[in-house]
Amino acid sequence: MTIATTHAGSLPRTPELVAANAERAAGRPRADWDEFLREQVVALVRRQVELGITVPGDGEYGKAMSSSVDFGAWWSYSFARTGGLELDETMAWAVERHLSTPGDLRTTGFVHRRDHQRFAAAYDDPTSGVMAGEAPTTFPRCTGPLTYTGQDAVASDVANLRAGLTAAGAADGFVTAIAPGSAARLTNAYYATDRDYLFAWADALREEYVAILDAGLTLQVDDPSIAENWDQIEPEPALDDYLAFTALRVEALNHALRDLPKDRIRFHLCWGSWHGPHTTDLPLRDIVSTMLDVHAGQFSFEAANVRHEHEYRVWDDVALPAGAVILPGVVSHATNVVEHPELVAERIERFAARVGPENVVASTDCGLGGRVHEQIAWAKLESLVEGARIASARLG
Repeated sequence: MTIATTHAGSLPRTPELVAANAERAAGRPRADWDEFLREQVVALVRRQVELGITVPGDGEYGKAMSSSVDFGAWWSYSFARTGGLELDETMAWAVERHLSTPGDLRTTGFVHRRDHQRFAAAYDDPTSGVMAGEAPTTFPRCTGPLTYTGQDAVASDVANLRAGLTAAGAADGFVTAIAPGSAARLTNAYYATDRDYLFAWADALREEYVAILDAGLTLQVDDPSIAENWDQIEPEPALDDYLAFTALRVEALNHALRDLPKDRIRFHLCWGSWHGPHTTDLPLRDIVSTMLDVHAGQFSFEAANVRHEHEYRVWDDVALPAGAVILPGVVSHATNVVEHPELVAERIERFAARVGPENVVASTDCGLGGRVHEQIAWAKLESLVEGARIASARLG
């Protein structure tokens, strides 16, 4: 039995790519940008395959990141590929505080997370090691009908990864894309209802999903909102209200994924990749059934995060849908400590004992790019591969 290995998407950009992205953002793109980006992705895929990563990705290199840590990477990617958005210099989404009422939930801005309020002194202290990420100066908001405009960008993503897979002799690779529920966290100033806004995002993003799958690649849908919205609703909602609020987001995602091949779709759930205490996170047990309602055949979630590592026991009672596999994180983006391969192996074996080793792919908690130093990120991937080798030998 061989445990396959992968990761959650973002990998550290090279200094050359960071510099090139900064120049593009300043309106001075390289004349050879397309060729340069392809060379960067090809080299990245080769490095993953040589290390032993079974299912490599493009590291999200085609999605702008102009610094070592870029809080706005997810929204800048959606803004660049979607019509109907404008930049909001008031940063309304980020700073406005909304109070919810029972049964009518609203998310609040990232500066008003309950975790941030509980540990306000730590977040305000630059020496504490707690950080929420670098806040951008502007956020987009929706001011017109949403349309997908990223055809050239996603074509570049899939072509570059394809070139990398061919050069490295790899059989499969994955490209990430944002889910409607996470994209819809941007301020809506156009659509009449939350449902209309979510389904407009679903219709727009479906085009990107189809392009990735049509290229013969695996689609990873990133949707931190499914678990993370819990911490952005004030006051803390009743669980049933939250699950109903979240079910609408899953419904919109499934609308976008309708009739697409489940076995080549993986869904990534996390509790937010910022470095903080996370004491107000929603337990996995409360959201696992909702996660499994997604039209996907592979489910990625944090399991090395020390706030959630104990939750492997959830799988004592939860049955995987037929044909589904899990991609638990067995190394974390949230610490500079490099996990020992023996610990990685133990983490893999916990899941294998509960769902069967054939249904486990070893992964990372979340994207490593921008969260740990490049040297540390690659050392973590090395431990991931070695831990999977140890677990495979024991399970075999």
